Amino acid sequence: MTSPTPGQPSWAIRLQSPPRWLLTLVGLLAVVVGVALVTRPLTSLQALGLYLGVALLALGGLTLIRTDGESETTGEADAWETLRAVGAIGLGLLILLWLRHDFDLLALAVGAALVISGARRLWSAARGPRTEAAARRSTVERVASGVLALAELVIGLLALRWPDLTLLAVAVIFAVRLVVLGVLLIRRGLAGPRQTRAPAGTAPTSSARPWLRLTGSVLTLLLAAGAAFLGYEARTLSPVVDDFSATPADMPDTPGTLLRHEPFSRDVPTGATGWRILYTTTAADGSPATASGIVLTPDNADGPRPVIAWAHGTTGWATHCAPTLLTHPFEAGAMPALDRVVEQGWALVATDYTGLGTPGAHPYLIGTGEAHSVLDGIRAAQQLPDADLAPQTVVWGHSQGGHAALWTSQLAADYAPELDLRGTVAMAPAADVTALAASLPTVSGGELFASYVITAYAAHYPEITLDQQVIPPARTLVREMSGRCLSEPSILASLLSVLSLARDQSVYATPPTEGPLGQRLHENIPTGPFPMPVLIAQGEADTLIQPAHQQAYVDRLCSAGQSPEYRTYPGRDHLSVVEPDSDLIEDLLAWTVDRFDGLAATPNCS
Repeated sequence: MTSPTPGQPSWAIRLQSPPRWLLTLVGLLAVVVGVALVTRPLTSLQALGLYLGVALLALGGLTLIRTDGESETTGEADAWETLRAVGAIGLGLLILLWLRHDFDLLALAVGAALVISGARRLWSAARGPRTEAAARRSTVERVASGVLALAELVIGLLALRWPDLTLLAVAVIFAVRLVVLGVLLIRRGLAGPRQTRAPAGTAPTSSARPWLRLTGSVLTLLLAAGAAFLGYEARTLSPVVDDFSATPADMPDTPGTLLRHEPFSRDVPTGATGWRILYTTTAADGSPATASGIVLTPDNADGPRPVIAWAHGTTGWATHCAPTLLTHPFEAGAMPALDRVVEQGWALVATDYTGLGTPGAHPYLIGTGEAHSVLDGIRAAQQLPDADLAPQTVVWGHSQGGHAALWTSQLAADYAPELDLRGTVAMAPAADVTALAASLPTVSGGELFASYVITAYAAHYPEITLDQQVIPPARTLVREMSGRCLSEPSILASLLSVLSLARDQSVYATPPTEGPLGQRLHENIPTGPFPMPVLIAQGEADTLIQPAHQQAYVDRLCSAGQSPEYRTYPGRDHLSVVEPDSDLIEDLLAWTVDRFDGLAATPNCS
C-alpha cells in the first residue's frame, strides 16, 4: 500500500492499491466483455456510451469529494477543480441521456477530434522547438510527428465523410481496448506490486526508436491516403442525376404523358434501338410526379411490337440509383433474357419508378407508387415516335419488381383500363412484405434491405419515423446505407456494416409486424383481384424471399379465390433463378408467347 501524501485523503490511497484478487477479477471481466463486444458493434456502442457517462460521473464525483475532504487552504485552484468536476458530471449526464436517442454526434466528435489533434500536431512540428527540451528532439522525431499529423487529418476527414464506418471502428476499438485493459489488469493481479521504475536517464534510449516512430507514421499515412483514394474513387464513380430527369415547368396533369426522350445505347443488345424517356405519373400519395425509363424495340420486327413491361428488382432507394443512370442498367435490376426478348421481336418498356432519377421519394415496396410508374411507362412509350408498339403487353418483374408487377396487375383495371395487359410474371416477388421485413435481420445482408424499407416507409407515411423504428446506435448506419446503390462502389461500406452486424442485435426498435410500420406493410401486400393470368416463379434455394413465405402467400391467394400459376425451381436462389441457364427462362418465354397468342393459362391452385 502506498503512503499518503500531504493533503491526500485515505480513499485515494485505497483506490491506488486495490487487492490483487480484485485486479484479476476485473481483468477477467473486461476480457470476457471485450471479446463479446468485438463482433457486436451496436451493443459495443451502447456499452461505450454507458461507460463514458458513468466514468465522467464518477470522475466528477470523486473530484468533488477530494476537494471537499482537503483541509488545507483552497483558493483559485480548488475553484477550478470544482468547476471541472461539475462539468464532468454534467457531460456524463448529457452523454447518458443523449446516447439513448442519437449516436450521430459521436461520429462527428471523433472526426472533429482527429482533425483538431492533427492540426495541433502539425502546427507544433512546423513551428519548430520553443524550449530547450524541445530543441533536443531529433529532426527524425519532428518529421515523424508531422507525418502522423497528416495521417490524423486525413483519417479525421474520412471519419466525417463516412460516419457509419467511423462508429463501427469506434465500437471495435472500444471492445479491443477492453480486452487489452483486461489483460494488463490480470498481469498486474498475478504479478503482484509493480517495481519502481529506474530514474529517468539511467538507461540509454534506443537510437532506433525515432526511426521506428517515423516508419509507423509513414505507414499510417499511407494507409490513410489509400483509404482516402478509395473513398474518392467510390464517390466519383457513383451515378449522378443529370438534367434529363428535371421536371419541366409546364408539366401536364395527365399521367402517362411523354415529356421528353433521347437515344439510349448503354448495354442495348445488338439488333435493338433504345430510347430514354421521361413521363408523367402519379406518386404513391396520389400527387403528380415524373418517372424515367428505357424503351427498346427490335430492328427486324415487322409491324407493331408486343410489349414486355419490365419492373426491375432492387437497385437502391436513393435518387441516383435509377437503372438509366447506372453503368449496366439492365443487369442492375436483374433483367432476364434480354437478348431473347429482342429475338422474339418484342419491345421492352422498363421504368425506373418515381424517385429514382426523378424528384421525390422512391416508393420502395409501396405498391401503388410502383404500379403507377409501370402503367404510365407503357402509356408514355406508346407515344414515342417510331417505336411502333402494339397494345398487347405482358408485365415481368423480379424481387421488388415482382411486387411491383403484382400490384400493376391488381391496379390496371381501375388506373389504366385502356391498356391491353395479357398477363403478369412475378419472379421471386417480394409479395408478402410483412414476412420479408420480419425475416431480414436473420438473412445475410438483410439489414441493407431493411434500411431501404424503413427509409422508404418513413418518407411516405408521416406516422412512421426512423427514430421510432431503429435502435439509437443503428440509426446512423441505416441512414447511410439507405443512401447507397447496390451497384455503386461505396456499397462496400454498407456491406462492411452488414457483415459487422451479423451477430449483433436487430436494427429494429420494435418488430416490423407491429405498430404503424406493421400496418403499412400489411396494406402493401398485393391480394388481388388479378383480372389477368399471373405466374409466380420461386427458387427453392432462395434465402432472401423464403420459399415457405412465398408458398404461404400463394395459398392465401388461392383460398381467396384468386387463380395464380405457381412454379418452383430446385437449387435456384434469389438471383440464379433468372440466370440464362435457369429452367425458368424457357418457361418464362413460352408462357409469354401463350399470353400474346391469347391462349388460356393453367392455374395450379389445386
